Amino acid sequence: MRRGPSCRPGADVAHRGDDYPGRVQRIRLLAPALAILAGLAAAWAALELGGGAAAPSLQDPGPAVRYGVPMATMLRNVAIAAAFGGAVLACFALRPRSRDWHRTLDLAGAAAGIATVAHGFVGFGSFRQVVTNPVTATNDFGQLLQFFFVEVETGRLLLGTLLALALLTVLLLVARGPVAVAFTVVLWAVPFWLIASGGHAGGTANHTIAVSSLLLHLIFVSIWLGGLLHVGLLARRDPQPGGSDVVADAAYGDVLLRYSSLALVSFLVVAFSGIVSAWVRMEGDWFSPYGLLSLTKAALLLVLGGFGAWQRMRVLRPATAVPQRVSGRAVALLLALELAVMGVTAGVAAGLARTPTPVAEVPPGAEATPAEILTGRPLPATFEPARLADQWSIDPLWSVICAMLAFFYLAGVARLARRGDRWPLQRTVAWVAGVALLWWCTNGALNLYQEFQFSLHMLVHMLLGMAVPVLLVPGAPITLAMRAIQKRRDGSRGGREWLMAIVHSKYMEVLSSPLVAAGLFVASLWLFYYTPLFSWSMHEHLGHVWMVVHFVGSGYLFVQAIIGIDPGPARPPYALRLVLLLGAMVFHAFFGLTLMTGEALLLADWFGAMGNGVDALADQRVGGGIAWSIGEIPTVILAITTVVLWARSDRREQVRTDRAASRDGDADLNAYNDMLERMGKR
Repeated sequence: MRRGPSCRPGADVAHRGDDYPGRVQRIRLLAPALAILAGLAAAWAALELGGGAAAPSLQDPGPAVRYGVPMATMLRNVAIAAAFGGAVLACFALRPRSRDWHRTLDLAGAAAGIATVAHGFVGFGSFRQVVTNPVTATNDFGQLLQFFFVEVETGRLLLGTLLALALLTVLLLVARGPVAVAFTVVLWAVPFWLIASGGHAGGTANHTIAVSSLLLHLIFVSIWLGGLLHVGLLARRDPQPGGSDVVADAAYGDVLLRYSSLALVSFLVVAFSGIVSAWVRMEGDWFSPYGLLSLTKAALLLVLGGFGAWQRMRVLRPATAVPQRVSGRAVALLLALELAVMGVTAGVAAGLARTPTPVAEVPPGAEATPAEILTGRPLPATFEPARLADQWSIDPLWSVICAMLAFFYLAGVARLARRGDRWPLQRTVAWVAGVALLWWCTNGALNLYQEFQFSLHMLVHMLLGMAVPVLLVPGAPITLAMRAIQKRRDGSRGGREWLMAIVHSKYMEVLSSPLVAAGLFVASLWLFYYTPLFSWSMHEHLGHVWMVVHFVGSGYLFVQAIIGIDPGPARPPYALRLVLLLGAMVFHAFFGLTLMTGEALLLADWFGAMGNGVDALADQRVGGGIAWSIGEIPTVILAITTVVLWARSDRREQVRTDRAASRDGDADLNAYNDMLERMGKR
């Protein structure tokens, strides 16, 4: 009996038409365009609902500007996501210098160029919203442009963002090595910070919370959306015998799984930062146009999170168990649907950014106190020990960082436990305690009061630079990561590979050397307080973030050189370690005495003008006492720990020597005595 075509392998695909692979290809290529169109439509609808494009009563720049700026902002944000998300995906999911690697970076570079052009329109449109004079080629109009982009803070931030995007476009087009691409990923922090600083939250009273939440939102939305775009474009049909519809081999399945992990973290951070950002602007007014748009955006994000969960549970895990079973059409349709929802979400977000907020975003007025003018927040109650328990100053940026540090460490410990490996409990306790102290220093009462009193600022500094590293270093996070994170076998770089590359780099080899680490630890204290860096850290939130990173980092390197467990440069003998500790104690004591006996007030235009009834010079002398006394406590703990380790090392060496002597009959000692006897006979 003759067999029909349907009985042949692959006949089901042929029966659906020879153009079936082409349909998958068209879905894959048209999805980004459809997502952008959906986003533009959503942005227009959000502008209409929220009144973000309503004509002002005075100086109307015209509908082209009122509608064009939000639309261009959405295109810029989508393009930034494609550029940054592509670079992140390349660093953590793709094999360097492979076809997918080059394709992803080419698209990321082109997206960065589109973002630059779109931001140019955003910048000029923002200028036209302020200056509605006719556009001419005259010198007067040029001077207006120069004044806006050089003298006005909003204009400076827009111009800085434009220059940063142009530079990153060039870097993404020329960078092809993994280190160069990783360096480019780090540089994306510049435009992200500039956009967050000049964004919708810039004028709120809770400026720090608003900027930090918007920064987190921009970064992780870009990883989520940009990675999704590139994963969809990388999907390709892998011809199998008989023409079966199998799109992803094991390698592409790995890329999907790695992206899914990035998307899961991004979803959690975006949800957290979105809630914080909305609360700062609304303070519970959820039924205003701004509140309704915020709820719409939140619902869309929940839908996207549901897509991600379904994809991970129903598609990726089965594909991991049985490679080469990911349907090309299923993947293409699923990613296209996700991109469409993501485009609508981006459009709603663009309209939301132009919608008036229930909480007015205005700078402090003429009736503001000196403290409000300087810090942007009202003067808190007079400090007393009880305030340590009932006052907070939440910073979303450091909350997310600390949550990640704790979560990934505990996840590594749990992974070791599941496979039967043991991780010392004291290391886990030390790490968690260090992360908790870091979070409290950046979110608790001291983070609030350190802006108003020098003594409390110095206390925070001593805790960050000395107490936090003394707790974190014994946790040995690098050693844990090397044991817990699975090694990549396909040539790509994951967390383990990047950590090893950083630890063994020439840069870290120099910074981690004991003398350099000790020099940074001691010198940075003087350079920070007696240079404009101190003023920058108080006036700008970016400066404060830099201060925390620098002092925790320099303290960590110093403590690692003294009592570290993780791999690094050869540590000096114990005697030299004690000398380095003694030198650090002397320099800290001298610094504290200088402040205690000084007659000049550091940062007089800040602490001396706060108007909180505190004698600023007397408070500075108290800060000097804190630097001398409390600041030395972690150093003393380090010294005691070093002595104990030295004693243990001597005992281990003695035991080793005794065992060697028992095996060879004390051959080394006998040879030494024979040498002395021969020398005596000469």
